[in-house]
Amino acid sequence: MTVKIGISPIAWQNDDLPDLTAAYTMEQALSEAREIGYTGVERGRRMPQDTEGLRKYLNEYDISLCGGWCSGNLLVNDVETEKAAIAEQVEQFAALGAPCLVYAECSNTVQGDRATPVNNRPKLARDEVRAYAAKLSELAKWMTDKGLPLAYHHHMGAFIEDQEDIDWLMESSSPEVTLLYDTGHLVFGGGDLLGTLDRWGDRIHHVHYKDLRASIAAQARTESWSFLDAVIAGAFTVPGDAEGSIDFAAVTERLAKMNYQGWIVVEAEQDPAKVAPYAASKLGYQTIRDLCARYGLEVAD
Repeated sequence: MTVKIGISPIAWQNDDLPDLTAAYTMEQALSEAREIGYTGVERGRRMPQDTEGLRKYLNEYDISLCGGWCSGNLLVNDVETEKAAIAEQVEQFAALGAPCLVYAECSNTVQGDRATPVNNRPKLARDEVRAYAAKLSELAKWMTDKGLPLAYHHHMGAFIEDQEDIDWLMESSSPEVTLLYDTGHLVFGGGDLLGTLDRWGDRIHHVHYKDLRASIAAQARTESWSFLDAVIAGAFTVPGDAEGSIDFAAVTERLAKMNYQGWIVVEAEQDPAKVAPYAASKLGYQTIRDLCARYGLEVAD
């Protein structure tokens, strides 16, 4: 069983809150990530946009593209319109050997709106999720034919956030729709950390290790903060942080038992004025290495 350890550059270069990380460059992010030992990075907006430029850029740092965010609008677009909208990114990721495209519906999400509490996120009825899943299945089949799996990101502030949403989407979609399993968003959203692995393990294609400061997440709910305000306050952190609340030992053991082979990606946006990106990212990396060794997951370097 072989896994690879990647990272999102969000600790150094936050695309949603650029002012928060204005003192850091993408070049620093990639250089330090590789120095720590990460072999992959998810694409950030401040990387080169053209395929050959991005290939050269990543090669300079000896680091692979291990996925990246795609803002979907399939809820309001027909399938052909959505294909056209994301075709360039799909072709680029396939050309660069990315393991998947991280797809999330953004047409009605509140995750980027600091004026809207995350508690006010959209919630669709089961029939509406089923109809969306049918369109998503068609999109995922098209992507699979192009050599790039679609990994759906359940996300705070989106209509696929809690356990019920995830279950409905997975039940109603074809196997080509795989799941990005994000520990931090799952627990913040009230999902079942290990139950999701047990039920949907055969559909999980990509993994984000993100820890949660439970008291801050609870305060965000109680005081009706926006998702971004929760991020700024420190709701998320890296695996290994004593302030975290997620049992990554149990998660890693379960991944080993289900023969998971793929990327484990650290993605923990924080305020770098409070938490130094290098130190936090190094802690996350070493924690994953130690857990993989404990449970028999070989890490590819």
